[in-house]
Amino acid sequence: MTSANALKKRLNDQVAAIIDTSETAQCEVIVRMGGPEAVDGAVLTGIRDGVLRRTLSTCARDLLPAKASALGQVDLAPTRPQRNELARADKSLSAWLAAQVIQPIALDLLKSTGLESLAPLVESDIVRSAIAAAAEAALARGTRSARPARPAEDPYVPIWASNTAILTLEKDALKDLPQAVSGIQEIHPNSRLFVPPMVTPQELPAAVTDNKACSWGLARTNALAAWGAYNARGQNILVGMLDTGVDATHPDIAGKIAHWAEFDSLGKMVPGSTPYDSDEHGTHCAGTICGGNHSGRWIGMAPEARLAAALVMNGKKGGTHGQILSGMQWAIERKVDVLSMSLGGLTLVPDVPDSYEIQIYNTLRVGIPVVVAIGNSGHQTTGSPGNDYLAFAVGATDHHDRIAGFSGGRTHIVRKSRILHDDMLPLVYSKPELSAPGVAVYSSTPNKGGKPQWKAANGTSMATPHVAGAIAQLLSATSLKDKVSPSIVRAQLIQDLLMGSVEELGEVGQDHRYGYGRLDVLRAIGAAHDLGYGP
Repeated sequence: MTSANALKKRLNDQVAAIIDTSETAQCEVIVRMGGPEAVDGAVLTGIRDGVLRRTLSTCARDLLPAKASALGQVDLAPTRPQRNELARADKSLSAWLAAQVIQPIALDLLKSTGLESLAPLVESDIVRSAIAAAAEAALARGTRSARPARPAEDPYVPIWASNTAILTLEKDALKDLPQAVSGIQEIHPNSRLFVPPMVTPQELPAAVTDNKACSWGLARTNALAAWGAYNARGQNILVGMLDTGVDATHPDIAGKIAHWAEFDSLGKMVPGSTPYDSDEHGTHCAGTICGGNHSGRWIGMAPEARLAAALVMNGKKGGTHGQILSGMQWAIERKVDVLSMSLGGLTLVPDVPDSYEIQIYNTLRVGIPVVVAIGNSGHQTTGSPGNDYLAFAVGATDHHDRIAGFSGGRTHIVRKSRILHDDMLPLVYSKPELSAPGVAVYSSTPNKGGKPQWKAANGTSMATPHVAGAIAQLLSATSLKDKVSPSIVRAQLIQDLLMGSVEELGEVGQDHRYGYGRLDVLRAIGAAHDLGYGP
């Protein structure tokens, strides 16, 4: 069977499975297109080899990047002998990438390239007919109700950041789609994910409650010490957070929401939405990123950082992959400095879906680390997108630096990839990258009766914002944001600094429980200054 016939058969099988399992006349699907992609071969080689080099490293300190003087801090363009020396001697992925010839990529180019790949889909008769039918239906609704016609509910949502579109199609139209449109690579249902439950411990250990000045996670990761030593409070840093929303009136968060958006299940932005939390999960995570001390305890790692918060998960209904993909693209357009996602769908097998591969890759290309919870289903399980090889995945520890029993992690394998070449596969790697406080974490929850609330909760969801907040601290205390280019090198520098400075726990090197160890932001900032990345 030729590759073209094999692709057609796979697409037809995917469509048949979606139609057979759909309980409605219409199907919500995610269509991934091929075509031109802004993929740099040198970057791919660096990422593949860097992942392999990390896997074999037995010491977290080996992951620390090379000195800024060796990389060339302003443009990271060392001479060829310097590049060869770095490639041979340095285990950090950032140095390996810097040793390649990498061209910076602009956001406008990413967008135009992605839209170009989607053109055959949006211009097809099937999609045009679906758009026209939606417009007619909206007009008919307006006529029947004697009210002005409502805007058409567009059945097509482009996600240029991953060459993807979210479509609502009748079953007959979906069945014809693989034959009618060339360039389609995958067709998947717009599956639903659910908000991780927030479990509150019945009894808090004295070691947790004795931390009167701050949440114990801030003390254990040395966040407060970094405030004093380096004034690292997240000033001038924008953190993207995709979650259940946020209560912007909570006194620990008020005034810190720089951007807000809400997305529906198809990934469309909800017009006129104002900040709110559909649950309590998002407000808790936001508090750990940048909350203040209204309760008498400091709860946020980077209290002077600001948030670009998007509601992509409804507390009762959950969310879809389409909502998350749209939220990630929105965060890229807001030019956030780091993206925090305490969410994911359970994965029980070593093979990882490629749902987020291009999206995370392009997010890294513009300099944004993607920090994701690894999941709460325990050893040998993970959640997607945290298990993607490009994600910066976080496990959860308690106040004794023990890994939480619920914290996920395992070895994964990539057998097929949209960006890695066949000769780079299979790619085997471990998750998570590091761990952070995620047991009995005290933070904000939405106001009740006009009164602010706080609670302690467990989860890798609680660990993830510690790492995102630590990145905000690191960026506010160094020159990484303004002086390191290309952007993908900056993103990897940030990750190498955090992984290379952890408190090493568990097995030697990276394991399935701690990753390389537990977060220590003071040590990370100190390492950055020592290596020449200071102000």
